[in-house]
Amino acid sequence: MAGPDGRIGHAELRIGDSVVMLADACPEFPATRAGLHLYLADVDAVYERALRVGGVSLQPPSDKFYGDRSATVADPAGNWWSISTHIEDMSDEEMQRRAAEAFQQK
Repeated sequence: MAGPDGRIGHAELRIGDSVVMLADACPEFPATRAGLHLYLADVDAVYERALRVGGVSLQPPSDKFYGDRSATVADPAGNWWSISTHIEDMSDEEMQRRAAEAFQQK
């Protein structure tokens, strides 16, 4: 999915039974040493646990236009961990509509 400025906002590569998610750096999400995105059963519980053991909140849990509840935490080495729980399935058309609305609000 391209962002409004033409940068890659979201791309996925499937390797075996795993999906690697990619995106270009941007002002809200600058280049980092490493960034990982994990799907979990309870993003809120994992986020709170990460903060208790020394993680730094970069983005608290919130519901996203693309059907996930997500948060981002930095570990002591500066790596970013994006954690999500999938909460809603939708059609490609609905996702595109919501993406356009989300980008217009910024």
